[in-house]
Amino acid sequence: MDTLFSSAQRERSLKHAPLAVRMRPESLDDYVGQDKAVGPGSWLRRAIEHDVLSSVILYGPAGTGKTTLAHIIAKHTRSEFVEVSAVTGSVKDLRREIEEAKHRLLTYDRRTILFIDEIHRFSRSQQDALLHAVEDRTVVMIGATTENPYFEVNSALLSRGRVVELEHLSNEDIARIVRHAIVSPKGLDGAFAVSDDAIEAICMLAAGDARSALTTLELASEVSLTSDHGQDSAEGSSNPIPITVDDVKIANPRRGFAYDKDGDMHYDIISAFIKSMRGSDPDATVYWLARMIDAGEDPKFIARRIMIQASEDVGNADPQAFLIAEAAFKSAEVIGYPECRINLAQAALYVALAPKSNACEAAIDAALADVHSSGLREVPSHLRDRHRPGSDSYGPYLYPHDFPEGWVDQRYLPEGLDRGAFWKPDGRGWEQWRFEQSERDRTGLAPDVSDSAE
Repeated sequence: MDTLFSSAQRERSLKHAPLAVRMRPESLDDYVGQDKAVGPGSWLRRAIEHDVLSSVILYGPAGTGKTTLAHIIAKHTRSEFVEVSAVTGSVKDLRREIEEAKHRLLTYDRRTILFIDEIHRFSRSQQDALLHAVEDRTVVMIGATTENPYFEVNSALLSRGRVVELEHLSNEDIARIVRHAIVSPKGLDGAFAVSDDAIEAICMLAAGDARSALTTLELASEVSLTSDHGQDSAEGSSNPIPITVDDVKIANPRRGFAYDKDGDMHYDIISAFIKSMRGSDPDATVYWLARMIDAGEDPKFIARRIMIQASEDVGNADPQAFLIAEAAFKSAEVIGYPECRINLAQAALYVALAPKSNACEAAIDAALADVHSSGLREVPSHLRDRHRPGSDSYGPYLYPHDFPEGWVDQRYLPEGLDRGAFWKPDGRGWEQWRFEQSERDRTGLAPDVSDSAE
């Protein structure tokens, strides 16, 4: 419970806190965005308003309001609110909090809400220590994480709570937060005038992260104070000091995209890169490549993905694609950044623009499926090794180079499998041309292309 002394202390502390902390909303009415997760009628909003919250994990990118929601719950709940650090806390600390929560519940009939920020950093032993307390409602857990909880959190713990996903805020949401911070007594208190262009620049740089937007605004206000236009405005004038687009750019000289190499953003961007190459979109391919390069992704990791796609999605429709991808990998090894960005771009764009065929992948997967399901089929006798007793009884093997075209019609597949059982060209590029040539050699007739492309 707050006293006058603790309230005054908090006010003094907030006075020197970062703008993003000072502007943290204290009620759901002030909370901006996330209508799907906490809008009117949502489960989470009703649970907060009626103080009947069960364990929940808030999952979303940085700056989307996870910690803010936890503080709103702390302010409005009649339960004891306890925060544990997933970074510095130990299993011993966690067990102590659970024992105190049990004592609180049995002695005073008072629930405990245990907030764990960055719960994905909890070790398995910490998560296991928490499991029974959550299961028997000794504590109500609120976890916050930027990582996919289905990968990072104990499945038993997940099953005893509910995952609520928060999304990047829209530019409109960010603009609303920024405009409020400009005029609020807890924020800039109307001391600065920010143009619409400057607000738009802040929103663009924030990329859906409210904390980042407020940090940029605060830094831009400091830049403005020391600039020529800020000095001129401050001298002998009561007008607000202008914050310009240039101030914003100086405050945030380069856009810092979120890209945790072990996190969801990493996998989302590489997935978009792969699918853009497969979809033959050169602009999207080079955009997602630029995102990875800008974030400092290992160039060999990028080159490996290009090599995989060169076989998986291009294959023998254009065999050159694999050679170019291999050369790009070599360049990543021996050249490195920044020059190898050009080699990576060349290879990625080649794969994107090449005719597509997944016939190689489909063929080997179909053959493996047959091996697994049909057992080991017999090798035709005329193909068997001749260095063994009794091999004279094997049928004759026809050596292709003894024939004018370097090809002769004979069975190579085991009995029960026929030509076309596994490999079927996709009707594009070099492999289709070669298929048609081989069919002419075999039959002396043009192939039925419609059947081959099925």
